[in-house]
Amino acid sequence: MPRIILLLFLVYFPVLGLADGHEDAGLRAVTHEDVWTMRRLSTPVPSPNGDWVIVQVTEPVYEEDGTVSDLWLVAVDGDEEPRRLTASNEAESGVAWSPDSTRIAFSTKRGEEDVSQIYVMDMTMPGEAQKVTSLATGASGPKWSPDGRRLAFESRVYPGAMTDEENAEEKKAREERDYSVSTYEIFPIRQWNRWRDDLTTHVFVQDAVPGAEATDLMAGTDFAAQPGFAGVPSLGGESLKPEWTPDGEALVISATTNLDDSAHTELLFHLYRLAVSGGEPEPLTGGNEWSCQTAKFSPDGKALYCLFDPVTEYVYNLAEIARFDWPESGAASDFTAEPNLLTEGFDRPVSDMTVSRDSRRVFFTASDEGRVRLFSVAASGRGGVTALNRESGGVYAGVQTAGNALVARWEDATQPAEVVRINTRNGTHERLTAFNVEHAASLDRSPFLEFWFESDLGRRVHNFVALPPGFDENNKYPVVTLIHGGPHASSRDADHVRWSPHLLASAGYVVVMTDYTGSIGYGVDFARAIQGDPLKTPADEIEAALDEAIRLYPFIDADRQAAAGASYGGHLVNWLLGTTDRFRTLVSHAGLIDLEGQWSSSDVIRHREINAGSPPWGDSPIWAEQSPSSYAANFSTPILFTIGEKDYRVPLNQTIAAWSYVQRQQVPARLLVFHEADHWIMKGSEARYYWNEVHAWLAQYLGD
Repeated sequence: MPRIILLLFLVYFPVLGLADGHEDAGLRAVTHEDVWTMRRLSTPVPSPNGDWVIVQVTEPVYEEDGTVSDLWLVAVDGDEEPRRLTASNEAESGVAWSPDSTRIAFSTKRGEEDVSQIYVMDMTMPGEAQKVTSLATGASGPKWSPDGRRLAFESRVYPGAMTDEENAEEKKAREERDYSVSTYEIFPIRQWNRWRDDLTTHVFVQDAVPGAEATDLMAGTDFAAQPGFAGVPSLGGESLKPEWTPDGEALVISATTNLDDSAHTELLFHLYRLAVSGGEPEPLTGGNEWSCQTAKFSPDGKALYCLFDPVTEYVYNLAEIARFDWPESGAASDFTAEPNLLTEGFDRPVSDMTVSRDSRRVFFTASDEGRVRLFSVAASGRGGVTALNRESGGVYAGVQTAGNALVARWEDATQPAEVVRINTRNGTHERLTAFNVEHAASLDRSPFLEFWFESDLGRRVHNFVALPPGFDENNKYPVVTLIHGGPHASSRDADHVRWSPHLLASAGYVVVMTDYTGSIGYGVDFARAIQGDPLKTPADEIEAALDEAIRLYPFIDADRQAAAGASYGGHLVNWLLGTTDRFRTLVSHAGLIDLEGQWSSSDVIRHREINAGSPPWGDSPIWAEQSPSSYAANFSTPILFTIGEKDYRVPLNQTIAAWSYVQRQQVPARLLVFHEADHWIMKGSEARYYWNEVHAWLAQYLGD
């Protein structure tokens, strides 16, 4: 039986029956309040003995300071109900268990503190956590030494400062300035939602007791003074991701030293040995043919693992797992930087990884056809990668070893995230928490439908479909294509707090989500095929997906179509604005209007010119041929634009330019500028306002 028919038989008809039953069961449509107030769970952190996990649970509300975020203790065997460990005004982060499973360390603020410090809590008796650091620049990301006596952590320090006193003096002097200015000599000058400053991330070590002196292991080093030195970037900043060596004599950190070259060359990350006794960090890996970051040691101390990224002529490369033998001496001079690629030949991108308790296997997650599934590979690499459960649905995240089992966060399109225990033999899981179960059970959210089609270029393209509440297959519904960002991302069998398919569908729409060319989880060739073709083919596939959905599902009203997307999804919406008139209306958040304008103002630029085939002043026609602005003469579809003013990935000027084009062409349009938002609109009241506006805009054009 052909695959597309099989999927329709197994997925389409049972879901229709389920959806019809939802209305009879008295379930209600999803509201923004439902999406926003679902409890949000962090990556579970297991105790070394495998008995417990700690998870941070955030309980969002709309009020400015009303959100609660605390640590909860969860039994891995499931025999005890989860219990709250903390109850404070400030959230905790970076939880770490001591090697003997008797204490935890975390970072938080208490009382009148203006920066986070490290606190330690004794898990064997009642009592409050004790503060163990008191740095002017704060402390985060604690890591226990193998003997449980010391803590390593990170702090962002001022240039040239050798002591905490010098950091405190510089901090005070800057606070007392009567001017505010930033000075730059290198690219990038911004990152996501912040202007880069001249502070650098250092690793500290101190005894895990209150009042102990903290030692900055990187103060005065030539390594940290390099203009291109930085940690691994994230949405919240950067981290050197320190990991203790098995002998406790050093830490392995992940860093780049060529940040200052990132406007014109590949940004490289490598591993370095940082001795607790002091001195310059020593390189463990190097070169310009691959990057290696996020070190992890096997429990037996014989192997060092990292996330490996090859450097090729392509923008997109699969993240892999590399293994290195760790020398008994622990010396950098005895380390052989020849990676054993455990996932070589595995055509999916690795995300989280953990090593089994006996050090014989590595477990990891990877995007796979709209899901995030669990896989394993022998520590030797022999035998190749195997799936724990090849048919698993939903999304696993933050997988960690807990005794002989695994723990992770799991969710799917109808069930919000909870902590689960996973059987490593068959990949089945059992839920350990139920923070959102009762809330979710009251909502009319059917599992996604699913279909594939073959594009004009011969590519198999995967799609999800979300149904409206109270669905009746005999009715006709408007259709909205919800376009994911990235482009190297995917639509997933899960809901989303920001771009919820169910919330979009709640107003009575069928929502189609297409994993166009460039999406991940379908092989490296599929993801790379977008290079040199940044907008046209993905947009063509989105239109073809709508044609296929209309053919397959008679309940879709072909006369009432709309498209919505954010980030790269917004880029595609703006492209559709100039290249088709099939839509009644469009919604574009954080979308570019001009390839060169986006290149010249974003916080990342190199991959954009690789995708286009040359710098903007080169000979590539892509800069003009695939810029939405080149087709401004065709702009006619009513469009809603939204943007966060502090978005430095797709800067405000791109939306302002788009607004100018549609005003010049007298296109019906509306513009929402969220002055405190960045790439995402993550203030509850503003997110609610956004969705009210989107639904009102769509109703104006998709109503009967």
